[in-house]
Amino acid sequence: MIDEKLLEILCCPKCKGDLEYQKEKERFVCHTCKLGYPIRDEIPVMLIEEAERLSD
Repeated sequence: MIDEKLLEILCCPKCKGDLEYQKEKERFVCHTCKLGYPIRDEIPVMLIEEAERLSD
């Protein structure tokens, strides 16, 4: 489970924009950059090079 305080302060490392938490897919999504940042072992991996490019 991701801490509520962490959800409030996380932003996209590329554009500094808002992220959507997708619990069922275990990732954070930046709709501006079209990137998905994985959550591994309950830890968000907020590295641009680790992000998944999302299709339209």
